[in-house]
Amino acid sequence: MVQSGADRNEKLSRMSIIETNEDVPGKAKRTRTSALDRILQVLDFLQNNDAPATAYEIARAVGAPLSTIYTLVEDLVEKEMIDRREDGRLWFGHRLYHYGLTYARHVDLLSAANHEMSDLALASGETVQICGRDGDHMVVLGMVDGPDHFQVASQVGSRTPLNWSASGRLLIGHLPEAERREIFTRATRPSPTGRAETDIDVLVSSSRQAFESGLSIQAGESAYAIACIAAPIVDPAGHCRATISIVVPDNKVAQTEPDLPQLVRASAARIARRLGW
Repeated sequence: MVQSGADRNEKLSRMSIIETNEDVPGKAKRTRTSALDRILQVLDFLQNNDAPATAYEIARAVGAPLSTIYTLVEDLVEKEMIDRREDGRLWFGHRLYHYGLTYARHVDLLSAANHEMSDLALASGETVQICGRDGDHMVVLGMVDGPDHFQVASQVGSRTPLNWSASGRLLIGHLPEAERREIFTRATRPSPTGRAETDIDVLVSSSRQAFESGLSIQAGESAYAIACIAAPIVDPAGHCRATISIVVPDNKVAQTEPDLPQLVRASAARIARRLGW
């Protein structure tokens, strides 16, 4: 039987009442959780998981009754917010993608950076990225491939722990020492290459030094044979709002023609000027 819009709204409204834990063994009694909170939990889990998942996996991860998640997922699939694949796993739907495109068109920083990314890619001959912070992660916000078409594993939307990348350290380099330490203590993870710095004292110190110097370089920490040369885009309050970076084979870090660190610093400064910073 097809549900009416009123029926679906009533269904979501009922999800805001106190939920039991009969579907989640070992969990303590839970307090009131709204339908909107549950939707955000589902979407946040898919983003953090970075892979499709079943409704059961989502329910277990967010600590919600299976019946609640199944009901919510059905409604999200119907509204094209979530897509159900042939194997039954769930992933972001195309409606969310269109929302993201509209949002990106109206973000001043990305608008100002788009032209600069293209210019830097041509000048350096390399792939250029704009990165920002998403909680304990660095996320790739924009990307332009260079003429050499060097294969870069991280694409737009990719998220990595802050300690894995040059940009990740810059993004919190402006924060007070105690806050940097708290973030790195919570967020630091070993990288696949085993080369990412995990010493909290080193990370706290190096992130500040990189921010103050306006440049951060890492090689082989998040992926083998790949290096990143990043510069901060700083607002009038002295906060690193984003970074612009060049992604290169690690054997190009020391090259002098073209001077990649100088190019990326100049690009970051031009983006800030475009924004009136």
